Amino acid sequence: PQQVHHPFLSSFLLSFGGLSRCKESLDFPEYDGKDRVHDLNAKNYKSVMKKYDVMVVYYHDHPGSSRVAQRQFEIEELTLELAAQVLDEFDDEDIGVGVIDAKLDKVVAKKLGLEESDSIFIFTDDEVIEYDGELAADTIVEFIYDVLDDPVEFIDNSRELKGFENIEEDIKLVGYFKSHKSEHFEAFADAAEEFHPHIKFFATFSPKVAKALEMKLNEVDFYEPFIDDPVVIPGKPYSEDELVKFIEDNDRPTLRKLQPHNMYEIWDDDSEGEHIIAFAEESDPDGFEFLEILKEVAEDNTDNPDLSIVWIDPDDFPLLLPHWEKIFGIDLSFPQIGVVDTGDADSVWMDMGDGDDMPSVDELEDWIEDALSVDDENDDDTDDDDDDY
Repeated sequence: PQQVHHPFLSSFLLSFGGLSRCKESLDFPEYDGKDRVHDLNAKNYKSVMKKYDVMVVYYHDHPGSSRVAQRQFEIEELTLELAAQVLDEFDDEDIGVGVIDAKLDKVVAKKLGLEESDSIFIFTDDEVIEYDGELAADTIVEFIYDVLDDPVEFIDNSRELKGFENIEEDIKLVGYFKSHKSEHFEAFADAAEEFHPHIKFFATFSPKVAKALEMKLNEVDFYEPFIDDPVVIPGKPYSEDELVKFIEDNDRPTLRKLQPHNMYEIWDDDSEGEHIIAFAEESDPDGFEFLEILKEVAEDNTDNPDLSIVWIDPDDFPLLLPHWEKIFGIDLSFPQIGVVDTGDADSVWMDMGDGDDMPSVDELEDWIEDALSVDDENDDDTDDDDDDY
């Protein structure tokens, strides 16, 4: 199967999820039947890519002779055709979509510097940005729109400040500078380009906004997801390298949300082959309550580099629920938290009863500590015990 980096993220989400979900979230049109996706090869790739301001390239494994794999690839191509159709209507930039076969067009992939197959790459100006989310038309298009936005967004007034404060699911940085021409702002903007569009950067030149954020001139504040109080990056004013290093040292938040556009990126960023996974439906009262408890745990442990909880809202992945319930042996009609082995999906889950009584913050912290220490002990055992889970 294509694009499946891990066994239990499941191929059928990628093949059917985009086609069935996309109408709900963006009112996507029906596919009009016109072929827009280019089959890139050694003869045509330069001329095709020259025609577009932005090129979206799916570098895929060769489907081979298996009927299942061929059918899977046909569905993926249809998803890309749907994305290309929507991107075709974008006025500001000419955006092309192409595919490169890892077996037949190795030379092209090498010339373009593509190493990891089953990935989507976005070529824009001098940058190549890897997309590591689900292969779904709506999610790909939304990601590309984010890529085309400016790396730094400006906060000029209280309405924009409120918008900034309402963003809680992403890492975000905000800097206060004298003007666009400030060398310190330029260093900040250069750092923003390094992480665009995965991390959100904001800047203000307004003393009023800076006062509301309690910021000093040339200061940059770093916000973890779901944590209200920022960390002031030490040592202002900063060079680009200093900002980049700080972000790289702090880019695994204590609590983060698995989302369709970053699902593989987050899954690959495990801690010693494990993830603490929390399922909570934000729109459900129990799920909301559990999420608030998780946020308190994150707040308490924000300085612990070894603790990282991945929150999954089941509403975001409706097609995966039966699969997750089966493979983890849990009921996702109420909140759950567990420790999952990223390699083989072995897992240990907290006993939540029937979901009526939520654990307290202390109980949850104690359970996480116990679950992780049990796993550490298992790691110290011999390999013969690996199947005892």
